[in-house]
Amino acid sequence: MTVLITGGAGYIGSITTRLIRSTGRAVVVLDTLENGHKAAVGDAPFVQGDIADSQLVEQVCKEHGVDEVVHFAAYKAVGESMENPSKYFQNNVTGSQKLFEALQKCGVNRVVFSSTAAVYGTPTRVPVRESDTLNCESVYAETKLMIEKTLGWYSKVSSMKSVVLRYFNAAGATEDSTLGEDWRHSQNLIPHVMKATLGHAPTLKVFGDDFPTPDGTGVRDYIHVEDLARAHIAALDYLKASGESITCNVGTGFGTSVMQIIEATERVTGKKVPFEIVGRRAGDPAECYADASLIHHTFGWSPEKSLEDIIASAYAWHSSHPLGHDS
Repeated sequence: MTVLITGGAGYIGSITTRLIRSTGRAVVVLDTLENGHKAAVGDAPFVQGDIADSQLVEQVCKEHGVDEVVHFAAYKAVGESMENPSKYFQNNVTGSQKLFEALQKCGVNRVVFSSTAAVYGTPTRVPVRESDTLNCESVYAETKLMIEKTLGWYSKVSSMKSVVLRYFNAAGATEDSTLGEDWRHSQNLIPHVMKATLGHAPTLKVFGDDFPTPDGTGVRDYIHVEDLARAHIAALDYLKASGESITCNVGTGFGTSVMQIIEATERVTGKKVPFEIVGRRAGDPAECYADASLIHHTFGWSPEKSLEDIIASAYAWHSSHPLGHDS
């Protein structure tokens, strides 16, 4: 059995690739290296290329005997997606559709797709359930939903089955501090907290302290990246056992505020986090965290790592890799 991992040189992709290999599965990584790092792939079989290159995808599937896919490859900067929508529709949506077409030609019928909680937009209630209203507020989110819908139709009209994983806020690094998130390319909170804590940025900008939350700052669901990687293995196992197509939230089931992240960082590292309060960003919901009961009941998956584990692993990684995988 070989797993094709698209975008496997990225943050979540590389950590999931390593964990999948540890289960005894063979892998092959396909990545353009536009935002990924070859070093993060280690000695895993690697092909540099684009998911939209159908001929290349078919060749990789045949040469490596691919029978299942984990699809990470996508652009994911929300702001950029609003300024350059065509880049996102072309790469994320058209690229994915070409990928699925090539997989069909090769008889590859099991796909695990990396989606996002951003498809919910500003949730009407928390915790967010998979059946709740979908309300994309960015081109990026819309592209992910369009790919979800594409897979939904493939599962209706062909033998392709898929697990769509809607991630909440992936964070942290591997336990051995060898793989983590490059803060130079990240818009996520925790890398920016670490940047300020370690003195590589003057202050952390906290976007709003007047939300209707206990301490006024935004509340999100932070899940350790290694727990998230385990969810992909559970999804592959589910599909291999002839599971039907399904969409699942991947989160912890509870929310943590920006101030709680700052306090936890100070507690774990023993350092002060310099921060300043600035205005809210347009479209930022006050609270967004998952109802993760479906993935727990379907796959038997639950997060194992705490907020302190996230902070400690991120601090260790960023301390030793200030320039990401180029350090």
